[in-house]
Amino acid sequence: MADSRIDFIYLSEPDMIRAGVKDMKACIESMEDMLLLLKAGDYMMGGENHNSHGCMVMFPDDPKFPGMPKNAPDRRFMAMPAYLGGKYQMAGVKWYGSNIENKKIGLPRSILTMMLNDKDTGAPLALMSANLLSAYRTGGIPGVGAKYMARKDSETAAIIGPGVMGKTSFAAFVATCPNLHRVHIKGRGRRSIDSFIEFVKKEYPQIDEIAVADTIEDAVRGADVISFTTTALCGDDPEIVNTYPYVKTEWVKPGAFIAMPSAARFEDDLLLKSKLVVDNRKLYDAWEMEYPYPTYPKMGIIGCRFTDLIHEGKISSGDITDMTDIIEKKAPGRTSDDQIIIYSVGGMPVEDVAWGCSVYRRAKELGIGVKLNLWEKPEMA
Repeated sequence: MADSRIDFIYLSEPDMIRAGVKDMKACIESMEDMLLLLKAGDYMMGGENHNSHGCMVMFPDDPKFPGMPKNAPDRRFMAMPAYLGGKYQMAGVKWYGSNIENKKIGLPRSILTMMLNDKDTGAPLALMSANLLSAYRTGGIPGVGAKYMARKDSETAAIIGPGVMGKTSFAAFVATCPNLHRVHIKGRGRRSIDSFIEFVKKEYPQIDEIAVADTIEDAVRGADVISFTTTALCGDDPEIVNTYPYVKTEWVKPGAFIAMPSAARFEDDLLLKSKLVVDNRKLYDAWEMEYPYPTYPKMGIIGCRFTDLIHEGKISSGDITDMTDIIEKKAPGRTSDDQIIIYSVGGMPVEDVAWGCSVYRRAKELGIGVKLNLWEKPEMA
């Protein structure tokens, strides 16, 4: 009779660091490989269209039951399941709770864990701390974009929102833009700005100029690579968009590459004259179906503004380029030194599976992690 014992490993955040979760160059390679598998169709995510971001639990504005949480900014639970083929052959789910009030007690806004499972039996393989995993894969996707679309002579980065995503987006820019030596920072509070400066000085001593900008205009002007990583409100009210960071066309340097893991309000003139690129077109089509026009206020991801522009008749479907088509040379990337490129980063559970699987296998090689036993044999089978 086959052995029915099931063991899996637990990887704490220090374990994940030892296993290389902060290796941005390797993460970018993993994200590029993942995007190619998406294009080939060797993956599955949730929903009827197999491209859903995940399943989210939101709370009512006025709960009728004692103890039920009340709706508030970033107050939610979410499960993000996926399967990824290729060299990964792995299923997994990222699970997290989010509450912006966490920051008042010294906790991250979201607290994340990741479970990896055997694709055939469903048995657990690893339970891992996933805050760094999620942060680095989020930065890795802009890194893929910068690799193919940023000007090779880029020297100045701008980070609007110097939190966790701002740090990993900057890490990705450094990994892909060898001449980068200057950064402009625009933040809302001194604590996040100081933390970002400390991060840059510790991790990237080659950055010889760090400028704290008073305004978004000051941050954006003169920057070659730009990332908006601010926390954005989302909802049914189209006026929510007016709360997003505002960018005038004249502020943006010709040739700038703008990576968007978060939201901003660009003038239509800028959007219509820029190259519009998304990480996975099917994801935005899925959002458009799940959250009908106007989709952008409900999601806060700039690619949803791209699909809204199609709805408004201002662009056609062919005006949006899939990142993978650029990687595979089926579509051009940058076509001139002056071309402005806006790249939407939506966030997908296959990213967590790809990078989680890579870190898990490295941990296994190095003997990192605590072995846990699910059962010697199942009580009821």
